[in-house]
Amino acid sequence: MDESPEPLQQNRGPVLVRRQRPAPRGLCEMLKARLWRSCSCSMLCARALVQDLLPATSWLRQYRPREYLAGDVMSGLVIGIILVPQAIAYSLLAGLQPIYSLYTSFFANLIYFLMGTSRHVSVGIFSLLCLMVGQVVDRELQLAGFDPSQDGLRPEANSSILNSSAAMLDCGRDCYAIRIATALTLMTGLYQVLMGVLRLGFVSAYLSQPLLDGFAMGASVTILTSQLKHLLGVRIPRHQGPGMVVLTWLSLLRSAGQANVCDVVTSTVCLAVLLAAKELSDRYRRRLRVPLPMELLVIVVATLVSHFGQLHRRFGSSVAGDIPTGFMLPQVPEPRLMQRVALDAVALALVGAAFSISLAEMFARSHGYSVRANQELLAVGCCNVLPAFLHCFATSAALAKSLVKTATGCRTQLSSVVSATVVLLVLLALAPLFHDLQRSVLACVIVVSLRGALRKMWDLPRLWRMSPADALVWAGTAATSMLVSTEAGLLAGVILSLLSLAGRTQRPRATLLARIGNSAFYEDATEFEGLVPEPGVRVFRFGGPLYYANKDFFLRSLYSLTGLDAGCVAARRKERGSEWEVGEGGPAQGKDLAPVSSRAALAPAAAGFHTVVIDCAPLLFLDAAGVTTLQDLRRDYGALGISLLLACCSPTVRDALSRGGFLGEGPGDVAEEEQLFLSVHDAVQTARARHRELEATDAHL
Repeated sequence: MDESPEPLQQNRGPVLVRRQRPAPRGLCEMLKARLWRSCSCSMLCARALVQDLLPATSWLRQYRPREYLAGDVMSGLVIGIILVPQAIAYSLLAGLQPIYSLYTSFFANLIYFLMGTSRHVSVGIFSLLCLMVGQVVDRELQLAGFDPSQDGLRPEANSSILNSSAAMLDCGRDCYAIRIATALTLMTGLYQVLMGVLRLGFVSAYLSQPLLDGFAMGASVTILTSQLKHLLGVRIPRHQGPGMVVLTWLSLLRSAGQANVCDVVTSTVCLAVLLAAKELSDRYRRRLRVPLPMELLVIVVATLVSHFGQLHRRFGSSVAGDIPTGFMLPQVPEPRLMQRVALDAVALALVGAAFSISLAEMFARSHGYSVRANQELLAVGCCNVLPAFLHCFATSAALAKSLVKTATGCRTQLSSVVSATVVLLVLLALAPLFHDLQRSVLACVIVVSLRGALRKMWDLPRLWRMSPADALVWAGTAATSMLVSTEAGLLAGVILSLLSLAGRTQRPRATLLARIGNSAFYEDATEFEGLVPEPGVRVFRFGGPLYYANKDFFLRSLYSLTGLDAGCVAARRKERGSEWEVGEGGPAQGKDLAPVSSRAALAPAAAGFHTVVIDCAPLLFLDAAGVTTLQDLRRDYGALGISLLLACCSPTVRDALSRGGFLGEGPGDVAEEEQLFLSVHDAVQTARARHRELEATDAHL
């Protein structure tokens, strides 16, 4: 690359020589080049495309069985054993039959094995997504005239509702529920695939960790509330919309006297066993090479007790019912239902993508490899698009199972194939054995799985001490998710996060700097003691970008800290035609010293400085309004005989100043050499030297 010397400093220490940049290509040329690369086809390009879309074709060739196989098989077996009871239990959240949860777990593991870039993430059913799917399913069932808590049509459903879809006339409650879920899942997957194709993987970064934690907390409380009726064995109406949690609690309190004693006893025993086992497992997890599969053990024992004790017939305890074996024929989701749930799928797509990408990046950092966010979007999207035709519902990465997968020695996604094999065994042969399993036991499995999310509530005080803005995002997201709805909670969290980000950039910290002893370094005079202010020079630091939203705050902070409202003084001088002159002892002096602002003295003589140095190191960027603000500020200070210097400007800020006309016509203009400095100390020393020269000239004259 050619270099052209453009010295930015003369006789002031080091000299910067700017590289000559190549001429930028036009937009048409760039589009033509990208289109040519995309459309050109060769064997090498085809192979690279296949490896990009199916990463398994690349890493399988490098698979080392002696090192990886044992850990992958062990972790796959453990995850498969955990998946079976969770799949059956989470069907309650989604309002679907257990067989569909098993389908979802099976196909999601196989597809992510082929397309995922993370080696340790476990993709499958996720409690938060199951809750969101269940809310949409319940709403659509009610609109269609079905009772979400019972099979069949409500007697009071009017004919206009029943005739709204001809397909409903030959489809029962469970059949229509899975049609809704598959339509929602297909739309969710299409959104995620579209995000991956458009390279929008960065969008998930705007769903901050406090937002996701608050959303998980609020959704967990909603999940807990929805499972209390199964724990108590009571029948209450399924509430929808804002206030669902509060209304459900009120219904539970009114129906507490009708609780099924058998379900209450079963729930108490199962919760005690599962919680105790989880606590012991957490306490001794370093000594246990394999986590205890307590969920499966509890489900097996509870199923045997329910079957031989005939709890359903004798005590009216609700059970899982018939779970068929084998696979159903593929079915295309209904376009009419896809239109109805298109908006609901947006929230599902964002939540699933955010959790999947964040977990993939977290495990990649901890194990020293990299993942591709856009490919993760494609992988998770295909885990929703393809299974939607096979009677499955929305999936994403799940933290708890991913942690177990890592702890049991997982090395690659081959463990997902082993987990899918375990689920396949249940699908083909073992599913009918869970016919007599009580729903209260499944609810216990769901409630115990919420421990991690509910415990995040105790992190709020620490988060408040660390960052009050993040704590408000957490609390606002959690409260909205609980009191309004999960979709509204997600939207509120995004809005609060953006407002927090805007607030931090709109009102950043502004301070005056002073010299640290005799060194060449400067720091905040209000934070540190013993700093030496430079006589006649004010060093101002603005801890954020300078753009249209904070330019007024920038000027107010500068005027307040320096004690001189240069804009007002310059305007008053121009209006009144006051005569100003520069005195020997300091900055500009004048006859009219009457203040026009309560926050800043408007007389340059009272200010006591002749130069303002702005430390631009924290300035991330300047927009057109920011450059104009600096130009106006230089003009106002110049009218008062005060110099404005900039120090520590990044190349981005230099380019913005140059393009905005702040530095003159050319890049090597004298104005640039006199305005920009490599360090604050350099700018201060230059300002003092110039002032001494000016004083000497005045004395000579």
